Amino acid sequence: MTKMRKILWIWVVALLAAATACSGGGSIESVVKDAFIKGDTTQARFDSIAAMIRSNPEANSRFLLDGDELDMKALQEYVNEIGQSLRPPMTWNIMNYGAGALSLVVYFERSGSMIPYDSKSGGGQLKKTVNDLINFFPDGTSATINIVNDNIYPYKGSIESFLQDRDIYASTEGVGNAAFTDFRLIFDKILNAQKPGQVSVLVTDMIYSPKDTKDLSVDKIFNEENSLATSIFKRNNGKSLIIYKLQGDYNGKYYPYNQAAVEYRGKRPYYVLIIADAKVLDRMAADKAYERFLSPTGAVASYRFNQTQSDIAFNFVLDWKDDAGRYRPSRDDKSTLTHCEGDRTTGVLSFTVAVNLAGLGKSADFLSDAANYDLSSQSDFRLTVKPVAQSDITNNNRKQLEGMTHLLTFTGKFKGSSDDITVRLRNDFPEWIASSSSSDDTSTSSSSFATTTFGLEHFLRGIAAAYPQSDYATLTIHLKK
Repeated sequence: MTKMRKILWIWVVALLAAATACSGGGSIESVVKDAFIKGDTTQARFDSIAAMIRSNPEANSRFLLDGDELDMKALQEYVNEIGQSLRPPMTWNIMNYGAGALSLVVYFERSGSMIPYDSKSGGGQLKKTVNDLINFFPDGTSATINIVNDNIYPYKGSIESFLQDRDIYASTEGVGNAAFTDFRLIFDKILNAQKPGQVSVLVTDMIYSPKDTKDLSVDKIFNEENSLATSIFKRNNGKSLIIYKLQGDYNGKYYPYNQAAVEYRGKRPYYVLIIADAKVLDRMAADKAYERFLSPTGAVASYRFNQTQSDIAFNFVLDWKDDAGRYRPSRDDKSTLTHCEGDRTTGVLSFTVAVNLAGLGKSADFLSDAANYDLSSQSDFRLTVKPVAQSDITNNNRKQLEGMTHLLTFTGKFKGSSDDITVRLRNDFPEWIASSSSSDDTSTSSSSFATTTFGLEHFLRGIAAAYPQSDYATLTIHLKK
């Protein structure tokens, strides 16, 4: 053997040995199983899987997007399938490994109507909200803070000085022009400045207050803000936004639209807007490290704009206590039940599906309300929804229920030889936004003044109009005799 051939042979043997050591068998499936069995669910193991996928793009096209970018959602589903096939079932959240660390940029509104939220006599809810957002963001100590009103201005202090500041509006006095907030400029700059993996947070009262509105009618200003919002976000259709409504103490001057300032002491709503690439928000929703950041303390309502439809993991729950009639899961199709028959006495067929809705980022009340689901079938099945409780999990159903969040029970009289049941979790424009919006903010004594924001609905409907609307999730179940 020549020296060159010997070197090549050694190199090939080394590569084969490395692949065998890494994969425990050479296939992606065996590498993932090996990771579960050995407890080696690390960045290094993920990197080895990613390298295997990219080394053979034709065979692994299901895990790739454009170029060599990994389809993290498809790969996560594949990893989940393998983990659930083991005994006991195991899980591995790989979503953090597909991209670098996320960064945080905070935009803190300093307008005249925001200052009274942080008065010395109040409870300081707004400032605590901002502090919590920084504290609960992984690596929040590296966050960038900006002050916004007529423009965006860098905060001159440190993260620590911001967190400890008991009078943040006094400390930032003279920064910008607090007489108006230029939403067009602010949103444009926030969106245009975003870098890959960057999460932007705007803390604001969401009152549209541009310069020079004297003598403009309310309808004209509402139409302007609606069109403005659509225009801004239509140019950024890859972005997603979550808005949270919160409530805080307010003590000071309030500025009604085109009216003189009035003194007000009481509660007022304020808002946190989290803006990022849609994929980034999907990643955060699937990662428990961001759970507290995405659940601001004191939030009374929330809504995400531009949330794409999600595939949801599900299992049929066999021998469930609410079952009626008979059925058998298909061996060939996970979504099909065969040999379906109604109860011999009542004719009723009832079966239950366990689903994982955690990744949707919706409240427990929303997900447990059957009114938020649309169901269609030839046999007029009805749907009931309940969250999975720990007491529901037994040794007999542990495989079907572990990792699942809700139980969907379908009940009806099966007609014909087959039926398709489709259930959709609707993405409706939320009612809370309309009820939180006012068209007249001149009466501070109004019972609704403490809970409403001037023109809120018009701006947010403008954002909604910039994006295509889709259901949160759709699930179809096939029934056969």
